[in-house]
Amino acid sequence: MADVPKREIENVEFVFEVMGSAGEGIDAVDLGDALRALNLNPTLALIEKMGGTKKRNEKKIKMDEFLPIYSQVKKEKEQGCYEDFIECLKLYDKEENGTMMLAELQHALLALGESLDDEQVETLFADCMDPEDDEGLIPYSQFIQRLMSDPVVFD
Repeated sequence: MADVPKREIENVEFVFEVMGSAGEGIDAVDLGDALRALNLNPTLALIEKMGGTKKRNEKKIKMDEFLPIYSQVKKEKEQGCYEDFIECLKLYDKEENGTMMLAELQHALLALGESLDDEQVETLFADCMDPEDDEGLIPYSQFIQRLMSDPVVFD
């Protein structure tokens, strides 16, 4: 049963209880959410490669199928960490004081990489962002800390 420690198997079982059922499994459309609930950060491309679907009720993933997926995603190196995200946002920090324009962050989230839609960005900002100051600046390190400590779930 994959190289997953007993404690992590218990966590997977809990995720399956919440998101599906131990017998039937979880819907493949929820694969990314299940992995994120287990503190992993897979890309959309990786989720698709591992068997995630875009439509509900196309496929179910049972626990014995999920554990090797979990194990493999856990080994992936391209997930990024706090320091990586800070280094990226420093590119937008014109005054080198830990702040950036809120509009620039919004543009990056909407247009770059695995882009989000307007509604997702608004949810993200509501959950993780302090209000911008009079000049339209936000402290980006606090945003990243909140984002990484308490993942935002999009419906």
